[in-house]
Amino acid sequence: MKSISYIGCDDATLDLFEGQYALPEGMCYNSYLLCADKVAVLDTIDKRCTDEWLNKLEKALLGRMPDYLVIHHTEPDHSGSVQRFVQTYPDVQIVCSKVAENMLRQFGVEHNNIMVVKEGDTLDLGGLSLQFIAAPMVHWPEVLMSYCSEEQVLFSADAFGKFGVYDADADDWACEARRYYFNIVGKYGVQVQAVLKKVAPLAIRSIAPLHGPVLEDEKMSEALRLYTIWSAYDVETEGVFVVSASIHGNTLQASEYIADALRKQGVKVAFTDLTRDDMAEAVEDAFRYGKMILCACTYDADLFPPMHTFLHKLQLKGYKNRKVALVENGSWAPQAAKIMRGMLDTMTNVEVVAPAVTLRGTMKDADKPAIAELITKIIG
Repeated sequence: MKSISYIGCDDATLDLFEGQYALPEGMCYNSYLLCADKVAVLDTIDKRCTDEWLNKLEKALLGRMPDYLVIHHTEPDHSGSVQRFVQTYPDVQIVCSKVAENMLRQFGVEHNNIMVVKEGDTLDLGGLSLQFIAAPMVHWPEVLMSYCSEEQVLFSADAFGKFGVYDADADDWACEARRYYFNIVGKYGVQVQAVLKKVAPLAIRSIAPLHGPVLEDEKMSEALRLYTIWSAYDVETEGVFVVSASIHGNTLQASEYIADALRKQGVKVAFTDLTRDDMAEAVEDAFRYGKMILCACTYDADLFPPMHTFLHKLQLKGYKNRKVALVENGSWAPQAAKIMRGMLDTMTNVEVVAPAVTLRGTMKDADKPAIAELITKIIG
């Protein structure tokens, strides 16, 4: 892609994305420069890295001036440098969707030279072109993707992104891409499916997202395969996800017993302790596996907050098409199973195994037959 340059920046010191997702390896913000007869910059980046980005852009321009700024997505981590950009290059024309035009003003962008484009429109750069593809609610309403037929590159906005700094040689794209997808984009599977159908006829050699590496060859094929599974809410990995929310450790002990019992039957098990582990990874695994066992305590005549938060996040992200079993613990008035069941009943096509197992304080030998029955039902 000699006519396309990467001018994104890494933010290795950022510890939280969108104020809630842990970033052990930071985050990258991608931006691209297309140079033909005319010059187009594709997206800006978060304001945390504006100065670095403008310096990289100036060097990549080699004395030329940008004609266009194409905005695929107006979320602040991608539009945070737009105002500085248009102040630096006041003659540039912004290219974006109609909804994006309105949103830019909300984020403090003042610029009068804006070209509104829609599905099927083409921006001719003279030797290169961008065909625009509407991608509303992937994952904001203003989103566009664009396709450069001359280089066979799909600029995919936030789709096909991942957490972490830019690493073109990363072997395990799926791990952080999966956590990213289900927590950022996951609610909008129908919309993702619609866009996948739109781009399917295109000859695509590379996918260039706004986060994460440019995807090519086998990595691109695997990303497309996984997005097809994820957006359809299909099961990626056969197994059971055991989820524990324990106050004093007794429910955790029972959860670990259940996980071990599943493993002894040859079942692949994923396990999380919601009081300590990353909530976003728990959401990811809930969607990855087709079956889940929730183990939680009653708390203040309600549900222990870590489990309530987890289930609320699943509601937000559109959890569906799964099978779930319940284990509750309560010393005098168990309510956890009832409340978990009520939250699950708001989700689409979630089968809840009955009956729930009720523990009183600690798991005892007398509880094990009921647990064994629950295991049989969840894996059956």
